Amino acid sequence: MSFLINLIRNLLGSIIALVDFVTRPSKQKRSLAAQQQVESELKSMALYQFFACPFCIKTRRALHRLNLPIQTRNATKGSDYRVELEQQGGKTQVPCLRITEQGKDIWMYESGEIINYLEQRFGSVV
Repeated sequence: MSFLINLIRNLLGSIIALVDFVTRPSKQKRSLAAQQQVESELKSMALYQFFACPFCIKTRRALHRLNLPIQTRNATKGSDYRVELEQQGGKTQVPCLRITEQGKDIWMYESGEIINYLEQRFGSVV
């Protein structure tokens, strides 16, 4: 039974990912200097995610729209990133944005919270 549920979940997730790819919004435009500044700041961030998770797709869609090339880390079963997420972040929930600032890690777990944070921090940079 769990095999069937996983199959359906992965199939639906793949369909959602395909629709996302086809209907993706245009990227935010920035000057070259502003984009380089944003990319420099993004080096301290990573998004832990699953490819077919609807909340991860929603978050990646916002990343695309905001023109934020954040490193993504696939946290599927058996992955070192999953172990890292569980041991250092405290749980295996995705999406999770890891922000490293001043030698400390902040683990942000809710897609809405992640998107709001990124929009506030990077949305108005021109």
